[in-house]
Amino acid sequence: MQSRVLVVEDESALLTLLRYNLEKEGFTVAEARDGEEALLHLKEEVPDAVLLDWMLPRISGIELCRQIRRSPAWREVPIIMLTARGEEGDRVRGLDSGADDYVVKPFSTTELVARLRAVIRRSRPAANAEVLRFGDLSLDLSAHRVSRAGQSIHLGPTEFRLLRFFLERPGRVFSREQLLDAVWGREAEVELRTVDVHIRRLRKALNEGGHKDLVRTVRAAGYALDSNAA
Repeated sequence: MQSRVLVVEDESALLTLLRYNLEKEGFTVAEARDGEEALLHLKEEVPDAVLLDWMLPRISGIELCRQIRRSPAWREVPIIMLTARGEEGDRVRGLDSGADDYVVKPFSTTELVARLRAVIRRSRPAANAEVLRFGDLSLDLSAHRVSRAGQSIHLGPTEFRLLRFFLERPGRVFSREQLLDAVWGREAEVELRTVDVHIRRLRKALNEGGHKDLVRTVRAAGYALDSNAA
């Protein structure tokens, strides 16, 4: 599954360079040119990581980092601070504000991508596991098998990908558009209602035998894997 990165940078040339290199490495990229725009992006969709410039208009990178860490919805999102300020005191200040890593400009894009992947891996240990679990539900990636309470569950390829996406991000609500991008791909010509069809199929398979529903429908928002779905 593609990881989504929010890049907050007011320098147009650098923003273009970052988008090009990140997309080439398989990331989905959202852009913000100041702190206020970044907050709007965060409210619309929680990214898998944030690349955050220190010197930003309106809200500084340091203050934005603190706001992200204070929010229950965003506090687990990994943040890499990008800055030309390379003094030890500046590094300490950036890390103390809540950043997970600190990269000084100019930087190697290869190293930046490696650091980005590392912080995402640390924030999503389930994504690196061979077997993903949620309550009595398990998905074995290597054997391509799903079971619940010890009973095997047959899923089609699309339902398998949907379940994997949810299991790697339990509790988070995803809109139909987000699920389309993540599971079918941005270039797929698929209608939004197709998501609802596959969610129904996934629900039916997971709930067979009278099991509790684990897929929560959030009105006007989307779906989430949630133990309190019913």
